[in-house]
Amino acid sequence: MTDPVGKLRPSAAGPGYRQELKRSLGFGDLLIYGLVFIAPTAPFPTFGIVYNNSHGMVPLVYVVGCVAMLFTAISYMTMARTFPNAGSVYTYAGRGIGVEAGFMAGWAILLDYLLIPTAIYVICAVAIQAVIPDVPKGVWVVVLLSFNTAINVVGVKTAARANALLLGLQLALLALFMGLAVVALSRGVASAHLSLRPFFNRAYVTPGLIFSALPVAAISFLGFDAISTLSEEAKGGPPAVARATILALVLAALLFVAQTYLASLFVLGVVRFPSGDLTNQAFLTISNVVGGPHLRWVISIFGVLFGGAAGALVAQAATARLLYSMARDGRLPRFLSRVNPASGVPVHAALVVAGITLVLGLSLVSQLELLLTVVSVGALTGFLMVHLSVIVHFFLRGRSRQLVRHLIVPVVGAAIIGYVLFSTETLAKLVALVWLSVGAAAMIWLKMSGKLAALVGEASP
Repeated sequence: MTDPVGKLRPSAAGPGYRQELKRSLGFGDLLIYGLVFIAPTAPFPTFGIVYNNSHGMVPLVYVVGCVAMLFTAISYMTMARTFPNAGSVYTYAGRGIGVEAGFMAGWAILLDYLLIPTAIYVICAVAIQAVIPDVPKGVWVVVLLSFNTAINVVGVKTAARANALLLGLQLALLALFMGLAVVALSRGVASAHLSLRPFFNRAYVTPGLIFSALPVAAISFLGFDAISTLSEEAKGGPPAVARATILALVLAALLFVAQTYLASLFVLGVVRFPSGDLTNQAFLTISNVVGGPHLRWVISIFGVLFGGAAGALVAQAATARLLYSMARDGRLPRFLSRVNPASGVPVHAALVVAGITLVLGLSLVSQLELLLTVVSVGALTGFLMVHLSVIVHFFLRGRSRQLVRHLIVPVVGAAIIGYVLFSTETLAKLVALVWLSVGAAAMIWLKMSGKLAALVGEASP
């Protein structure tokens, strides 16, 4: 029996695959990759929205979000240690549940992975045009996309170096804000003072508030799962991927909590930001209080660019690995599984991702709200499939006695993800339903044409 890329034989890539992608990423590279995808400065543009939804308890939202997503991270870690293949949730569902589940899980997560870089480029374009209004937003989409695509095609190690640089710039910007905030706090600027109110406001803390904060909190951490797409390029294999996944999530949470706590201290008297620009620009307003108009300008431009360029870079890489994995199994056109021998990169998949992102970016450059409402549904559906994969593979089929790891954790995680999915906007769910319907039709066609047979190591229906 042969696979799309050659004779099947055991390898570090997992059962039935030969190693084609270069194992050049150390643990630090994986950790940086995950942090860049999540983006340490992610709270900058969403602070006002989260503030209003949580009655000012923004740090509490991120604590809740981290605890909630830890269940999903543990399930990812469990599957990554067992199935060391590229493909992330596509691989886990296919090996853990069955071939059909694997295809649909991969199709669902594609909705997230294809739209994330598009949304990021549009955000960057909007921010730049606010400063340079004479240049159309579409031009900035093309420029940023071309830069990131070139880096991804050259090689994963080059991309890793770029990730490290962009992460360093984000952390430097974050350190600048936090340092100036501490100075302003010590001087009592805007009546700021130390308070536990951002973590616990007795007048508003209720179970309902915690649950209502879950959708926003969970979405803020999207991206930590993408580390699993690099399983075949990690020097340390599955253990390194598992550790990096958990650590990226926890470190991002600490950064989120620290920056939002400091920011909240300067608006302790604000019950709610007025809707519209005053909410969307809340963090910029606080930056102006903390460091004046120069800090506001730096945060508004470089905060978006450093986080956006880095996030889009890793998003394109993750999507290319997912396409590569599905094409290698014959679930997508096989030319997408072609790997450049020199760079060790699935170059065809990388270029196709760039092409799709270009079309979507230019078509939806004025539809940012629509993009953002849809992005999360694919990821959350994929998370749900990972939890189900753990339950089916280990507890139901394997009769595992590790009840906490193989039953309780995925059940609680699935319940949290299910609630968040239920709470998302109707439009986002409708778009996702259409996307999944197209995927189901493609799966049926593949099955009828005999191209959806279970592969080596893949669970049969």
